[in-house]
Amino acid sequence: MLKNSSSTTIGVLFAILGIIFFSAKAVLVKLAYQYHVDYLTLLLFRMTFSVPFYIIIAFWKIPKAKNGIRVTDWVWLFFFGFIGYYLASLFDFMGLQYLTAGLERIILFIYPTIVVLLSWIFFKKKLTKNQFIAILVTYIGVLVAFWDEIGLKGEDVILGGFFIFLSAVTYASYLVGSGWLIPKFGMMQFTSYAMIVSTVVVCIHFLFQGNYDVFHYPKEVYWLGLAMAIFSTLIPSFLVSAAIERLGASTFSIFGSLGPISTILLAFVFLDERITMLQIVGMCIVIVGVTFISFKKSKG
Repeated sequence: MLKNSSSTTIGVLFAILGIIFFSAKAVLVKLAYQYHVDYLTLLLFRMTFSVPFYIIIAFWKIPKAKNGIRVTDWVWLFFFGFIGYYLASLFDFMGLQYLTAGLERIILFIYPTIVVLLSWIFFKKKLTKNQFIAILVTYIGVLVAFWDEIGLKGEDVILGGFFIFLSAVTYASYLVGSGWLIPKFGMMQFTSYAMIVSTVVVCIHFLFQGNYDVFHYPKEVYWLGLAMAIFSTLIPSFLVSAAIERLGASTFSIFGSLGPISTILLAFVFLDERITMLQIVGMCIVIVGVTFISFKKSKG
């Protein structure tokens, strides 16, 4: 009994720290943009600084053929790594050029609703009336939080919001499509392979762009890229996996609402981003809608 209680306590701690570290990514990106680094170069730093660790993890325990892994599974893994870590990250970094870190996290937080919608469209999973209402409430919350930003920045914030929404869609697509592959490869191995794929694609994209000078930025950019790789990519991926293992996915999802809250607070402290009443109201509406969807998914 004591052992289970201790494991649960550690799981809760891991969940909270993992979500806070993940949420800090947007703040680190915004801090780096102050040094006039472009989004693709910054993404390159994040991926290349973290990928050596993922290579070690990936080859520490190579999945065996007895797990039912086929050539087509590797092809699907490449595809989901492409959309789930490359495209989702690319759109996120592009959107953060135009939006505050707090609003970015509020929009990204809607991905569970997109998971439900994609499952309904492509896999014919039942969409209940209550789920539909929760999804509608969630998007109303995003619009409420969005309203102040539109007044301040006009078309730029609409473009940024569109990119962040695309990031949420691509990440949700990754979650919907890759679920059947994770048991074959293992959680950490699958994540590591997907990150390696993403890093390779980012490097190819960078080379095609033709901007090869990556050594002229202030040292702060490289430190922020390293911090993003270690503290907002590598460490939280371990923490979240460990939390899910101890608590279960449904219990872990309860802590998801900490994401927007922690990002808004961190952005207020480190970026001096203002917190408006509309933003708080919108965030609360989104959290209610997404939490309801998450509970329904866990029960289903």
